[in-house]
Amino acid sequence: MKQLVVIAGLGLIGGSMAKAFKKHMDCLVYGWNRTRSVAERALADGAIDGIADDEVLARCDLLIPVLYPRATITFLERVIPTMKPGAAIVDLVGVKEAVEKAVTPLAAAHGIRYTGGHPMAGLARAGYERSFAELFDGASMILVPTETTGEGDLDRFGALFRQVGFGTIRICDAKTHDRMIAHTSQLAHVVSNCYVKSPVSANYEGFAGGSYRDMTRVAPLNEKVWTELFAMNRAALVEEIDLLTARMNEVRQAIVDGDDLMLERLLREGRKARERIELLHPNEPKFE
Repeated sequence: MKQLVVIAGLGLIGGSMAKAFKKHMDCLVYGWNRTRSVAERALADGAIDGIADDEVLARCDLLIPVLYPRATITFLERVIPTMKPGAAIVDLVGVKEAVEKAVTPLAAAHGIRYTGGHPMAGLARAGYERSFAELFDGASMILVPTETTGEGDLDRFGALFRQVGFGTIRICDAKTHDRMIAHTSQLAHVVSNCYVKSPVSANYEGFAGGSYRDMTRVAPLNEKVWTELFAMNRAALVEEIDLLTARMNEVRQAIVDGDDLMLERLLREGRKARERIELLHPNEPKFE
């Protein structure tokens, strides 16, 4: 009998996950979406084998929620008590401590194997219409075990996500995940979103190169989901914002003071920091 997989939330990530499963896995893929018309489109596209209802959710082998953080918690609070014991959940929410704290006790009470996950892939703009099966090719998948993660689950999930295209599987605890994501993802979105608000940004044509495009690429974020992500990772993100602000103030002060030697030193520190990072990660792409 084929494994029954349900993907809840068919936006960019969920839609792409469904298409990747259909492309690479020999399993039944059902989709659930708050707006049913999206699930109907995914079914018409062949991205899923059927639309999940409560009966399908109750008998699925693997549930992959790809919803907003708070919606994920609410959804799992409703669904977990109806699932068969031994079924597995891998949520793909971009913040882990808050979700793990809410979901793990419920999973434990009902014999559900729950593991956190976070695919490090995406586009600046979301939506099912932009989803495609190759979105995860070569990307990193973070797995965050909980006390309900079953024996061998990390190996099984690692093999599964590699099969649908991921190139790297990284395993860490929820606190480490949230601390790192505050720096590598959330802070970048804060900076990009603030940077583009300059009154001169609207007149960039003819004055911009790659650096402007790089800095503004993620500015058109989904403010609803990112508000939740920022709020649910408050402490780690505020620490990153404070560190960045302090370093920018050092540069500002050197410019105000006309202290070219200090300015040069600060810029050299940044250059060398980036060079050290490249030495530590020789297999990562180089930015010329």
